Amino acid sequence: MSNRVRSARLRMSRKESAWKPLPYTYQVMASSQISVVYLYPGTSYPVTHSTGFQPEPNESVLMAQQIKSKKRVTEHGEVFTAEREVNAMLDLVKQETERIDSRFLEPACGNGNFLVEILRRKLMVIWSINTKQYGRKADHNKINCELVQAVCSIYGIDIMQDNVEECRLRLLEIISEWYPHAHLGGRLDGDLLETVRFVLKRNVLWGDALTLCTPDERKEPIIFSEWGFIGQSVKRRDFTLDMLLRPRKFEGPSLFDSLGDDVFIPEPCAEYPMLNYDKLYTQDY
Repeated sequence: MSNRVRSARLRMSRKESAWKPLPYTYQVMASSQISVVYLYPGTSYPVTHSTGFQPEPNESVLMAQQIKSKKRVTEHGEVFTAEREVNAMLDLVKQETERIDSRFLEPACGNGNFLVEILRRKLMVIWSINTKQYGRKADHNKINCELVQAVCSIYGIDIMQDNVEECRLRLLEIISEWYPHAHLGGRLDGDLLETVRFVLKRNVLWGDALTLCTPDERKEPIIFSEWGFIGQSVKRRDFTLDMLLRPRKFEGPSLFDSLGDDVFIPEPCAEYPMLNYDKLYTQDY
């Protein structure tokens, strides 16, 4: 084994002293696969992010991790988007990915490649404007509120239930890894952890984005929650996806009538009392 490879492995095994833009736990593979590190089940990326070691990419290994099985490709057309394409596409709307409250819906989210990268960028912004700038003087309550707001802004749908569960897990893991660096210690737990889990359960759903229903015999409508932040308080309203995509024409006077356009205002199917941002999980009913 060359000294260069040995050095790269050593650096990857040490715990980083500061959070980096890609806060993942690295597992080094055999030397024949040294061009790949596995971040989570079913995903792989080049080593170059944190080690500086730049081998030639093993395209066959990278491509293999974009599919779970040939059967799923045949039956569902399931091919996960590679990291390079994910970043290239998100860079087209880079300003939006760096706005904490900017909402994203991925209608075929798979195991979360797009949503994970969007969340990573939002968390990096929170870290930059708080911890990096103010250190131990940073307002930790503000950091927590912005974390919940970032999670509330990310939505996903997938027709495969195992993908939905894996996507939620990946998003939770990146938050758990980021949290100690944003707070210079501590870990995600208590009310905040329960709220993050609850929001992920409400925002990343099993469904068919073509029929706007669950892909089973029950055909239940897909229902998303809107999280409206007013300071550190949050107002939850639930909407069917059908209502959001095909809203009914608003009947009655409107401020926009003078423009000569039809007015479409989605109607919520449920509304909930306003709560503090870390108590949202208490509305799990």
